[in-house]
Amino acid sequence: MTEETPGFEEQPDVPSEAAQTPDDAAKGAGSADKAGPAPAGDLEQVALQAQLDQVRTALNERTADLQRLQAEYQNYRRRVERDRVSVKEIAVANLLTELLPVLDDIGRAREHGELVGGFKSVGESVETVAAKLGLQQFGKEGEPFDPLVHEALMHSYAPDVTETTCVQILQPGYRIGERTIRPARVAVAEPQPGATPAKGGEGEGPAAEEESGGPDEG
Repeated sequence: MTEETPGFEEQPDVPSEAAQTPDDAAKGAGSADKAGPAPAGDLEQVALQAQLDQVRTALNERTADLQRLQAEYQNYRRRVERDRVSVKEIAVANLLTELLPVLDDIGRAREHGELVGGFKSVGESVETVAAKLGLQQFGKEGEPFDPLVHEALMHSYAPDVTETTCVQILQPGYRIGERTIRPARVAVAEPQPGATPAKGGEGEGPAAEEESGGPDEG
């Protein structure tokens, strides 16, 4: 007869999984459920963010293209307007340049008292039209000589001038705005070198009158 040790009883082997309590099993199941769909949600958010970045980049590029195109168009409009004004000014200047000999004839006729009757009306009408197109006449006796707007055809010395002066307008000059289309053709006089005004008036006066008398005869 076998003797048994008091206090010890044989117990069956229990697997480690079975040793978990029901709460632990429930927590494990919940963790497994959460771990499954989480990566899919993150990937979807990353994909949406990438698409948003692409859309923003494309929008910035299109905006830059539109701004560049608008700037080019504005430059084109300004260039076309500038060219249009320039072409108009050139056309008007060419027309008036061809008209200058007619205006010269009208001026000479007026000086000789021949601008009368119907010819006077026609001449004044031509001058009015030319003025409306912007033609301006310049050149007066007694004004200082300016090589930019005057063309000296005759030269003399005079005792009563202190600088090179236009003493006679042989042909008036014309301009359109700031653009000179023909300089004024003039006779100029300079102070007599090394002579006082009184002596110059006695000695050089006749010579000056003789030199400047040519255009009156022509």
